[in-house]
Amino acid sequence: MGRHTAGPSCMTKQQAALRIQKLREEINHERYLYHVEDKPGISEAALDSLKHELYTLELAYPDLITPDSPTQRVGGEALNIFQKVEHTSRMLSMEDVFSPEEFAAWYRRVTERVDAKQLDVYCMPKLDGLAVSLEYTDGRLVRGATRGDGRVGEDVTHNIRTIESIPLALRTPTEAEKKTFPLLADIPTTLIVRGEVFMPVKAFEALNKQRLETGEAPFANPRNVAAGSIRQLDAHVAAERPLQFVAWDLITDFGQKTHEQEMALLKVLGFATTPFSERVTDKMGVERLFATVQKRRSRLPFWIDGMVIRVNNNDVYTELGVVGKTPRGLIAWKFPAEEATTRLVKVIWSVGRTGAVTPVAELEPVFVAGTTVQHASLHNMDEIKRLGLKMGDTVVIKKAGDIIPKVVSVLKNLRTGEEKTIRPPKQINGSSVYRVEGEVALYCDDPHTFERRLQAIAYAVGKHALDIDGLGERTIAQLLERGMISTFVDLFGLTKDELLELEGFAEVSAEKLLDSIRAARTVELYRFITALGIKQVGGETARRLAQAFLTLDVLRQASLDDLLAIQDVGEIVAEAILTFFADKENQNLLNTFREHGGVIGAAKGATTGKLTGKTFVLTGTLATMTRPEAKTAIERLGGNVTGSVSKATTFVIAGTEPGSKLAKAQALGVPVLNENQFSAMLASLST
Repeated sequence: MGRHTAGPSCMTKQQAALRIQKLREEINHERYLYHVEDKPGISEAALDSLKHELYTLELAYPDLITPDSPTQRVGGEALNIFQKVEHTSRMLSMEDVFSPEEFAAWYRRVTERVDAKQLDVYCMPKLDGLAVSLEYTDGRLVRGATRGDGRVGEDVTHNIRTIESIPLALRTPTEAEKKTFPLLADIPTTLIVRGEVFMPVKAFEALNKQRLETGEAPFANPRNVAAGSIRQLDAHVAAERPLQFVAWDLITDFGQKTHEQEMALLKVLGFATTPFSERVTDKMGVERLFATVQKRRSRLPFWIDGMVIRVNNNDVYTELGVVGKTPRGLIAWKFPAEEATTRLVKVIWSVGRTGAVTPVAELEPVFVAGTTVQHASLHNMDEIKRLGLKMGDTVVIKKAGDIIPKVVSVLKNLRTGEEKTIRPPKQINGSSVYRVEGEVALYCDDPHTFERRLQAIAYAVGKHALDIDGLGERTIAQLLERGMISTFVDLFGLTKDELLELEGFAEVSAEKLLDSIRAARTVELYRFITALGIKQVGGETARRLAQAFLTLDVLRQASLDDLLAIQDVGEIVAEAILTFFADKENQNLLNTFREHGGVIGAAKGATTGKLTGKTFVLTGTLATMTRPEAKTAIERLGGNVTGSVSKATTFVIAGTEPGSKLAKAQALGVPVLNENQFSAMLASLST
């Protein structure tokens, strides 16, 4: 950190007082830019340098220290006990709703009560933190208190002061802001602000990582950390934890008419507010915003568990009144629960396209994460043993967004003694089931089982392969059941009359599907290789094979050594390819495709560009682009994207919430780029 050569000894007290004032103003301005505007003006190192200079000057002139100085966030001695604080107005709770129907019922009740067709509301993401009340006198923070029972809370001012995003002194509005907000011309002597103390996602993860490294137990969730930190008698504990604060209510009456005005005033006075907070003028608008916030929830830097909806007009809000501890004009629309309990009815053994046998839980139907769930993945027998799962058990299932539901735990205390041990099948439809040494999956010998053929065809017609639009599993199942097809190449011999025999097909839909099938007759080599469903060969390996051998005929004649020369193709993959093309049924499949007029386009030579020869691995969530978009951008410049990190990896691109690939890259010394660095690289290479 840089140090100033002109120290206190070179200044008069008057000069020091002026410098102290200027430093405080600049530090507070930088705090506002960072926490409220999200636009840091100077680097963290430069800000630390200013704080150090201020600290040095105040040390030389202690009589110039004021309680609102940035150096006074952490006090000295720990408290012996928390003092009780009576709130000037009750800190009320919110009614929770959990579905569109419950929200619609609330909206209808409120509009009927105020005799209006539409309702002007203000919506804010609901942070999962600790509610606190802040009191300012003559512009300076004098007290911070917890909610408590709504009437009386605990004085936690010593901890509140340690939170950088809470202003120790209210920001002075500019003249332009006073013109925009005339209410700011006369700020009341006492100001009450309420909001949420929370811990950001990255900070929580870093804190838990640090605790694990020191042998301490990790915290269960960020809300517990926030609440526990604020209720520490020693302020140094809270000061060491990167807590933040957002304001969501201005209690003091400025003459403001709406909650929207209140939020704008709070921002001008130096308080951070939550993103995606906005005024909405009708019911459908609220539903759209809720869907948007729910969709982007995982990308936010903090945890939220729903959306707060408040009647915007303050007079109407007051008129609606309070029922018990909850205002009629305020609700929290919670996101659908991601976990629920239900009972395991039975285990279904599903055969995939490669012959892998997967146990699937059939459950008593339960509503979770916005949908009714009746099936969940059990992965393999090892997972069943790890869970200690038995038939008839009460289980906890988890579902997040579009992720397939899974069983996460068993409530063994609820067992009755009638539960039965789950055993893997020895046969499926007369075909033996076995386990390959070194693998956790079970396999079924017979490639002709209905489920296996169904999955193989569904895989072949997917967007990553033949991309036949309008051909779902239901249609494939009908075609198989009627004996119209047995492999994906049989699709190219279908007629309109045959399709019209299927349930759900008419002239237009049949012709549309036939058009999609005809279009797929001419297919790129890598897509056709993918469609073949060769064990161990996914889309990336298919691309490399196509680039290396250029035509299917050359690939079919490749030797083991030829295949092993391809990047990321090891002995297991090479043997699987050789076995596939040696099989007579597979040879007949290729011949049948050509008999139906199929044309497999020769691959162009490997793409060359500024990233040719470089291999990338993507991990975590990118904010400015999707993973497929990032992959396409790399490939356009000649680079390769793989799914695993090795010494041959050139760069790992790490977004938010990166997985184990980041740790492996660091262990192997592979360079890691964050999203900004990656975007800059693409921009420089694309010019």
